[in-house]
Amino acid sequence: MDLTTSFIGGEDVASTDSYDNIDPATGRSLGPVARGGSGEVDHAVQSGAAAQRQWARTTPEERSDLLTAWAGLVDRDAEALAQLESQDTGKPLTQARADSRVAARYLRFYAHAIDSYYGLTIPKGPDLHAYTLREPFGVVGSVIAWNYPMQLFARSVAAATATGNAVVVKPADETPRTAVALARLAVEAGIPPGTVNVVTGTGAEAGAALTAHPGVGHLSFVGSTEIGSVIAHAAADRVVPTVLELGGKSAQVVFADADLDAAAEAIARGALQNAGQTCSAGSRLLVHRDVQDALLDKVIAIFAATTIGPGATDPDLGPLVSAKQQRRVESFMDDLAGGELLVGGSRPQDAALADGAYFSPTLVHGVAPQSRLAQEEVFGPVIASMTFTEEDEAVALANGTAYGLLAAVWTRDLSRGHRLAAALRAGQVFVNNYGAGGGVELPFGGWGRSGYGREKGREALDAFTQTKTVVVKL
Repeated sequence: MDLTTSFIGGEDVASTDSYDNIDPATGRSLGPVARGGSGEVDHAVQSGAAAQRQWARTTPEERSDLLTAWAGLVDRDAEALAQLESQDTGKPLTQARADSRVAARYLRFYAHAIDSYYGLTIPKGPDLHAYTLREPFGVVGSVIAWNYPMQLFARSVAAATATGNAVVVKPADETPRTAVALARLAVEAGIPPGTVNVVTGTGAEAGAALTAHPGVGHLSFVGSTEIGSVIAHAAADRVVPTVLELGGKSAQVVFADADLDAAAEAIARGALQNAGQTCSAGSRLLVHRDVQDALLDKVIAIFAATTIGPGATDPDLGPLVSAKQQRRVESFMDDLAGGELLVGGSRPQDAALADGAYFSPTLVHGVAPQSRLAQEEVFGPVIASMTFTEEDEAVALANGTAYGLLAAVWTRDLSRGHRLAAALRAGQVFVNNYGAGGGVELPFGGWGRSGYGREKGREALDAFTQTKTVVVKL
């Protein structure tokens, strides 16, 4: 099995030490990964700084053409990338193939967006010409999570490079291979070596070195709230701007007049997609008392029919990313907080799955609102369900956690839909649909412990640039 190396300055870079990349479907090694640290990070930042000076001088048209070419290569290699993604994460191949498509979509979106990304003129009188410029930070660092490696890589790197930055990416230690593959494709597309660098390794070593490096002018992070807080402190010590996309405990609020079939399908899909390992998964179900039995029966039926297996067999539900994550999800079943376990709650009983990090789709109803199961991010295929009777009660329950990433409202009353969209404390609110972070075009980020700053959409271009105001006396 080949060694997965860092990719720095357009070249593969090995490290003195390595660790095993574990297949979550079998518990066996997929091969060794270079364990980069401060030396590799410094090499990557220096390579990025050298490349960025020339990269920032290219025209938006040139960067647009190169990002478009890069997207074409991602399309060309989409199946190979999806296979790597499925093996590393355990997700079903259909979902991994979608990740390949979305990664290419990010590159194309920002390739086109940079063509129309302008500064402003500011009227200050006939003798003054005032205008703004949007300028890159230089070298930016991106630490990405293991749940959507290709999508998270592309959404950060595409916006950063489109605006003239060079990037050093630290992928999750569990899922390093697609980040390295995508960086290689950037060089093949004609993007100058050193513009896109990847340092593989652990968060405690490579990640910490990247966040502390004095040559990094901006940081973005996707992952847990706990690690996000550590990165925010490191950035604050150096007074470096940071975008944090952290945990979530997003609510699906279902009223009595909702389309229950559509709601049930979206609720179940949100828990099954990527084995529930999505920051914006709708892991809390708030359902009106009048329709709770009907809706819960529909979700239970979908869960009961779910196929489970290795990602390569393309089931509905693959394994969790690791045995460690499997144990964490299991720990939530120790205390159901007064709720009733309606389906799931344990590892599948199939002996063929015994060596993998699998967990059955789970629905617990009647959970106490302030309990661990209702308040903490499980990051598995687990839904905690509660009931309400009045609209104000639903809003209070939905806003009753420290997180604020997504929410959904299911109702045929569009006035109520707009009313709740204004009242819910979340970075995105869906009415009669639900997309886990859905849409390259949609600004994405959270409130509270879900982080700050926005990625995706046009706002990402603002996040990766700083404003310079120029005032000229005529």
